[in-house]
Amino acid sequence: MLVPRTLAPNLTVETLQHGEFDLTSDSPSFMTLVCFYRGLHCPVCGNYLKELERLTPAFQERGVRTIAMSSDGQERARQMADKIGAEHLRIGYGLSFSVARQWGLYISASRGKTSIGIEEPELFSEPGVFLIRPDQTVYWLSVQSMPFARPIFAEMVQALDFVIKNDYPARGEYTGEV
Repeated sequence: MLVPRTLAPNLTVETLQHGEFDLTSDSPSFMTLVCFYRGLHCPVCGNYLKELERLTPAFQERGVRTIAMSSDGQERARQMADKIGAEHLRIGYGLSFSVARQWGLYISASRGKTSIGIEEPELFSEPGVFLIRPDQTVYWLSVQSMPFARPIFAEMVQALDFVIKNDYPARGEYTGEV
């Protein structure tokens, strides 16, 4: 289980237009927002990533670099990027399931075609959103076992203003006896 204030697992994937993404060398001025999405087959992901694309400049104004990735291959990732009109948001692809598990993501098996008529891959990871500090420690995380009820990016932008102004620490870090 990932815990705030501890090191994030290694994360390296290819991106569509920005070469290799390696979390250890991303070097944001404040944080990196990593959004794991289910894949092209997911209609909820498409809408969710459109919102992240729209708000990426607002995140950038706060020193937060954004990337979205899935286990989809390059072609399906390109189709998703086209679908959401990705101009600002980096799109990664080829996330391995072993790395997804290290990040605490749930893995699902295919149930055929989705409501938008696209075949689910044999396996795919469920969503997760993480804020990672430049020192590679986890600041904030949210992992879902379903495609619904994800963190709202507009609220995250507002929360970052508070975090920055008040030097608010990562919470949820206690791992001692209870």
